[in-house]
Amino acid sequence: MSALLECKSRVRLFLEMIKIEHSLFALPFAYLGLFLAAKGFPGFRIFSIVTLAMVSFRTFAMAFNRLADRQIDARNFRTRERALPAGKLRASFVGGAAVFSLAVFIASTAQLPPLCLKLVPVPIALAVFYS
Repeated sequence: MSALLECKSRVRLFLEMIKIEHSLFALPFAYLGLFLAAKGFPGFRIFSIVTLAMVSFRTFAMAFNRLADRQIDARNFRTRERALPAGKLRASFVGGAAVFSLAVFIASTAQLPPLCLKLVPVPIALAVFYS
């Protein structure tokens, strides 16, 4: 039972670290673009895939950014209590979650029209170079 509680605690910390609420807040903007491109509701399948792609990509980007900045965050008074610099989460856990999220993003994007998959390197490069 304590292993389950520890896992739940890690997942909660991870979701706080990546600011999952910001992903949910950003979804309407993704939906707006989707509805404009489709000239209406694109259907539940595409709507669901775009939701998964959006949330998984933002999860990857935030996790990668937190990993890349963990030493800087540790030296900054304002950010040193974040999960990674404070040692509340291990870099391997966050890295694994980032890789998993990236895989989900690519797999979900592959379910959309071919142009979407061809463009996948663009947001990945932006997220990596931003960090």
